[in-house]
Amino acid sequence: MAGPLFLDLSHTSHTRARTGVQRVARALDRELSGRSTAVCFDPFEDAWRPLEAWEERNLEAAAPAPGRGSRWPLSARLRGRLRRMTGRSSRLAGPPDGSGAPSGVILPEIFSAEVAGALPGLFAASSGPRVALFHDALALQFPEFAPRSTVGRFPSYLRELLQFDGVAAVSEASRSCLLGYWAWLGVSATPPVAAIPLGIDVPPAAPRAAPSGEVPTVLCVGSLEGRKNHLALLEACETLWAQGARFELRLVGLANAETGAQALSRIDRLRSGGRPIRYAGPADDAELEAAYRECAFTVYPSLSEGFGLPVAESLVRGRACVCRTEGAIGEIARGGGCASLGAAGSGEIAAAMGALLASPFDLATLEAAALGRRFKSWARYAAELLDWMGTLKREAGKQ
Repeated sequence: MAGPLFLDLSHTSHTRARTGVQRVARALDRELSGRSTAVCFDPFEDAWRPLEAWEERNLEAAAPAPGRGSRWPLSARLRGRLRRMTGRSSRLAGPPDGSGAPSGVILPEIFSAEVAGALPGLFAASSGPRVALFHDALALQFPEFAPRSTVGRFPSYLRELLQFDGVAAVSEASRSCLLGYWAWLGVSATPPVAAIPLGIDVPPAAPRAAPSGEVPTVLCVGSLEGRKNHLALLEACETLWAQGARFELRLVGLANAETGAQALSRIDRLRSGGRPIRYAGPADDAELEAAYRECAFTVYPSLSEGFGLPVAESLVRGRACVCRTEGAIGEIARGGGCASLGAAGSGEIAAAMGALLASPFDLATLEAAALGRRFKSWARYAAELLDWMGTLKREAGKQ
């Protein structure tokens, strides 16, 4: 391959949110440093350009944002409009090492309609294959749990993926979902779709710390949104507390204003009633490490995932995880260290959590299995993605 390699971070560079997609995008930016140019579509300039310093600071920021929306300072808007008016658009250039570097375009985000309309300009700037990451189609599988705007946008997004030279699905389950949707549409000529499971942040090797405190803490990491099933988790915890179980529930994650409102209201009512719940929104890396270190085990009641980063991140730290063991999460869970939730109703969650709280032996058995697991790093994931891109051919007829 010849020419530059572009990594589109149009959304991630304008938010400090740490949802799963943003974490994947940031990890790729870090691992491809020196081999790719991070770019974004600037709607005020109406052009693709390399990231500016303030956008790079967003990528490197340690503190998570209270929301997931894009934010453009007034100065950035004015600069973009000025460049547009004067015709001095920023020019895309390749990575500094140039010779022998891979070329092409990688879109790790679930891109917007605005970005989709501008893709021909980005594609024209590189001669290599155009690759999109596919995370999931959960907005269509569980429309009752997704924001209305996301549900309305998703069919178009899935069709737009057909213009790429390859799609890297984050799990076998996601790959099957995408191919199944295209088959349902009656599309016969599809780009290659490979399942390349994600990497994770593997912590440095260290002695396993004992959970802190006399009362065990059960940790749940993940965005508070309908599909993540927090209402069932909270009902399960209330059942256990009413039965006399002693534990604290700690929740970490950004709340979705539209689909997480019921969970937030339920958390407030339980806390007002004296139930031991800790929730302070999203956490930075240091706070998250401390949360994993202090917990007895984790619970991830999500109904379905494209991958399931919190499950893998719990296991790599030697913490057992109570979760569903089907679909993409099942691909992670089958290696050991997880307690199965079945359909993840409140009764099943209560039974699984109660069993681990009551049986140190069972918990230790799962912990031992978790500690024996080995997980892929982000560096390895980036290498696998580039290796696969090297097998793809750019289809000249695609726009």
